[in-house]
Amino acid sequence: MQKIAVLDYGMGNIHSVTKALQKISTKNEIFISRDVPKIKSADKLVIPGVGAIKDCMNSILNLGLDDLIKRFSEEKPILGICIGMQLLLQESEENEGVKCLGLIDGKLSSLKPKNSIKVPHMGWNTVHQSFDHHIFKGIDQGSYFYFVHSYAALKSKNQSSLTEHGDTFVSSVSKNNIFAVQFHPEKSHRQGLKIYRNFLSWQGGIDR
Repeated sequence: MQKIAVLDYGMGNIHSVTKALQKISTKNEIFISRDVPKIKSADKLVIPGVGAIKDCMNSILNLGLDDLIKRFSEEKPILGICIGMQLLLQESEENEGVKCLGLIDGKLSSLKPKNSIKVPHMGWNTVHQSFDHHIFKGIDQGSYFYFVHSYAALKSKNQSSLTEHGDTFVSSVSKNNIFAVQFHPEKSHRQGLKIYRNFLSWQGGIDR
């Protein structure tokens, strides 16, 4: 049995992510926590979240979770979701500039509306995998996932997939024990649940 911690830092879709994990995993212990010692005891960590990056980073820092995330990533697998992915990058231009955790290469820029392209980017879109990774195992190239966001990384040395919405942006990243997605697996039906299943069976490390 694995222990899977869902990080509670006061921002967003914690319970919907937890319910999705519980739906596919009756043998594992899934728990929501911001308690550092309890999270350290987990085998894997999920970082969800919606909202403004400045508020999210302030919450992470005020709760003393920044060091926890960095240390956890050195030893055990982490899955970041939406803002949970953005927090892991270097910086965002949102809110006049916000420094993020810097665990993954990339800077967040605002998506630009063009012709019929609207911002925020809300709804289904295709994800084009950059290489084979365990998290995408059994998921077809160009599969649809659900997005809700106004900022994105347009490039990253750690990109693992790309999506187009006016501009081409990075829709997932991977580095060592970290995998993170801009989309919402918990809103993405069968393909999204497959992302969670693959994360539960992923042992971390460079897995291509």
